[in-house]
This record gives sequence, structure tokens and C-alpha cells, in this order.
Amino acid sequence: MKTLFKAAALAAITIPAAVAIPTAAQAQTVAVADLERAVQQSAAFVNAMTAMKTTYKAQIDAFTARQTALNAELQPLVTAYQTAAQQPNATQASLAPQATAIQTKRAQMQTQLEPLYQPIALAQAYVQEQIVQRLDAAVRAAMAKRRATVVLRPEAAVFFDPSTDMTAAVVAELNTLIPNAQITPPAGWQPGQAQQQPAAPTTQPQQQPQGR
Repeated sequence: MKTLFKAAALAAITIPAAVAIPTAAQAQTVAVADLERAVQQSAAFVNAMTAMKTTYKAQIDAFTARQTALNAELQPLVTAYQTAAQQPNATQASLAPQATAIQTKRAQMQTQLEPLYQPIALAQAYVQEQIVQRLDAAVRAAMAKRRATVVLRPEAAVFFDPSTDMTAAVVAELNTLIPNAQITPPAGWQPGQAQQQPAAPTTQPQQQPQGR
């Protein structure tokens, strides 16, 4: 089930590579944090994924069953290709038709599986977006407690002492800010809507008609 959920949309999350709070009178204290991991380890995310296994059981079962059936159809093509590739006279040209057949089959599988997986992926993206909306506040709260002025992704640092990793501190702040998340998106909801909503228009005072 972890593999199933990982296929969804953490790609929808937009997280800055670094968060900084400059302090002129204080030397910079650098920390690192894996913000994607913090989101996935938060209580809201873990609880939501557990709840989804029940709420979306029918969709998950349908996806899994169809995926298993399609993999069973694909496997003979893969086995035949591997057998042909081991022949002494095998060439790229002679293997091309079988390779194309495998690619075509995989594309067909994706086309069939995507509609089955869409409600699951949408629900997970909705959960993630709710948590990410509180991520900036969680990072800043963790920074304040750690007295950190700069936070980097682990991959952005050439080397860092494990004691500077404040991922767990970010998780703790998220657990306070958003202990639970909803798993059923509103009708018509799409990832990123919260960031894309336009600001409410400013009400302009009505001009009184000029007297003639």
C-alpha cells in the first residue's frame, strides 16, 4: 500500500529549497530539514493514509486488481523479449518489434489505470495540500526554537552534522498546527486551487450621479 500511495502527488507540493530569517545582530545558524519527509511523517498525513484505506477501499481494490491483471498480460512479452535478447544472433533491429510491443502495452496499461487511480491520487493531494499550507508556519516555529536563521534541504548541503537536522522538530510543529486533515476533496477541487484563488476584489464606493 505504501507503493500505491507513493505514486500519487507529492509532486504537487511546492516547497522552497531554503527558508531564511535574517538577523543582523546574530551570526547565522544553519539547520537542515527534509520538508517532504516532514509532511509524510506528520500525524495528519499518517492518519489520513490510514483512513483512506477504508474510505477508498473499493477504488484501491479495483485499481490493484486491474494492475495485477495487466501485469500478467505484460509479463509474457517481457519474458519473450529477454529470451530473444539472449540469442547469439540477437540485434537491436531484430529486438525492436518486441521492444515496441512492450512499450505499447505499458502505455495502454497507464491509460487504463489512470482513471482508476485518479480519485485516490486526488484525495492524497488534498491531504498534502492542507498540510503544506501550514508548513511555512511549522518551519518558522521550529527555527525559532532552534535559533536557526537558515534552513536548507539536506541535498543542498555538501555536508551537515546530524544534530543540525530539524526535520523531527518540523513534524512536531505540524502535529500541533494540523493534527488531522480531511481526506474527501470538495466537489470540483483540483491540486493548487488554494494558491490560485484570486484575491477578493476591493469594493469601490459608488459614485453619486452628478447633478445636471
